[in-house]
Amino acid sequence: MANVGSSKSSDSTASFENKTNVPALAMVTTLFFVWGFLTSLNDVLIPHFKNLFGLKYAGASLVQTAFFASYFVFSLPSGKLIEAIGYKKAMVAGLLVMAAGAFLFIPAASAASYPFFLAALIVLAAGMTVLQVSANPYVTALGPEKTSSSRLNLAQAFNSLGTTVGPPLGGLLILGAATLGAAELAKLTAAQVHDYQLQQAAVVKMPYLGFGLVLVVLAAIIAWFRLPKIGAVEGKIERQGGSVWNYPHLLFGVAAIFVYVGAEVSIGSYLINYFNLSDIANLPLEQGAKLVSYYWGGAMVGRFIGSALQQKIRPNTLLGIAALVAGALVCASMLTFGHVAMWTILAVGLFNSIMFPTIFALSIEGLGPLTAEGSTMLVAAIVGGAIIPYAQGALADRIGLHHAFFLPVICYLYIAFFGFRGSKHA
Repeated sequence: MANVGSSKSSDSTASFENKTNVPALAMVTTLFFVWGFLTSLNDVLIPHFKNLFGLKYAGASLVQTAFFASYFVFSLPSGKLIEAIGYKKAMVAGLLVMAAGAFLFIPAASAASYPFFLAALIVLAAGMTVLQVSANPYVTALGPEKTSSSRLNLAQAFNSLGTTVGPPLGGLLILGAATLGAAELAKLTAAQVHDYQLQQAAVVKMPYLGFGLVLVVLAAIIAWFRLPKIGAVEGKIERQGGSVWNYPHLLFGVAAIFVYVGAEVSIGSYLINYFNLSDIANLPLEQGAKLVSYYWGGAMVGRFIGSALQQKIRPNTLLGIAALVAGALVCASMLTFGHVAMWTILAVGLFNSIMFPTIFALSIEGLGPLTAEGSTMLVAAIVGGAIIPYAQGALADRIGLHHAFFLPVICYLYIAFFGFRGSKHA
């Protein structure tokens, strides 16, 4: 893995041992909002593509597979890129690659091609991987070490703000058009089906054109903004011996990130279809998309609350408790129907809130000069969002969506183990 996190300070670098660099933190936090917003739109694309291309749950979940697999594939190259050109230029490059992915939605829609859409998502996620690998450790270095977890929770709260805004807006822009059911589609000729697919695919053109333009503008702003170089994360690397494989709490943390992102994405991916079930809420897809904002909004609120609670409760203990409660809520949803099942699954978002930043912070604790190498491994583990949703979709095709949520329950049990036991280190 690329080690991009340790260097000696120089005249061109800055150190923030006593005070947080608020302007730089605010600027970088906008990136967390942007990638949260665009990631959450996958939850809207899944039901849209499911109807558009007549897919089963597993087939539709390839949206998340393509997207999150990019984190595994591109995390190491992203680390190498940051090592070569620095954090600021890497952030600009990441935004421009994301813009390219957004623009690719236009020819994909013109071709009404599901594989083309997946390719566009891979490009979009490749750029987002650069942002993830760079922004997380950069935020932790923008102030005193003792408040690094608090800064990361704050930045992640704005990530959750993006995921809260994304589904209802995406539902309005993408799911608002009238769609045909399977029975109606079966009555159409092949030519009519193709025309229908072209019409439905076209609804993503304007939204993703707009998103791409916004990303280009943001890249220009970041390029212009005077982001400081920081001795803790910039410059030429000086290896000081040791290996990340000698830190069991990091390895447990990599697995925890894998299952956490998998569980969070699995639940979010299927909520719209879940609420559409007659024994849950029987809601139209567009209305269900609006409710998804409660799931992601709960994560946003929970991160602000969790940041305060971590001043009084040990982060690992709070993580273990949150994981147990989240698992219990998913079980409650599987064992009930109607609005009880709907609101218990939505409430999981509140307890998801602190998991990613807390797992991340606990995992890199005590790594010293190996911190960035560990960070790169943790970002690669986000590939759980590619694998676990697909597995849940395959289960849903066999046993029904309602009971396929037992897979996230297993994930939360592991996270509880990590919080109570696996995160401890010498």
